[in-house]
Amino acid sequence: MPDASNMDLCNKIIAVKPLDNYMLQVKFEGKGTRLFDMKPYIKGEFFGQLKDKDYFNSVYLTDISIEWANGQDMCPDVIYNNSIRVRRGL
Repeated sequence: MPDASNMDLCNKIIAVKPLDNYMLQVKFEGKGTRLFDMKPYIKGEFFGQLKDKDYFNSVYLTDISIEWANGQDMCPDVIYNNSIRVRRGL
């Protein structure tokens, strides 16, 4: 795993919260909170595991991204660039 201390993270995630309908509320350092729709990504054998709501809700923050126990993860840039800004959040 890359050492986050050596990375220039433009879109650093500092908090994540799973919401209904496979949405994630994601807070970025210095860039506010955004809503990210995971539904388009939940397909196939690997990411399809996220259809299980309990498993989806187990998302957690790592040094460089968000992740689930079986290794599914999402790039912070993908989340930021494909999400919408919210006024209030985490």
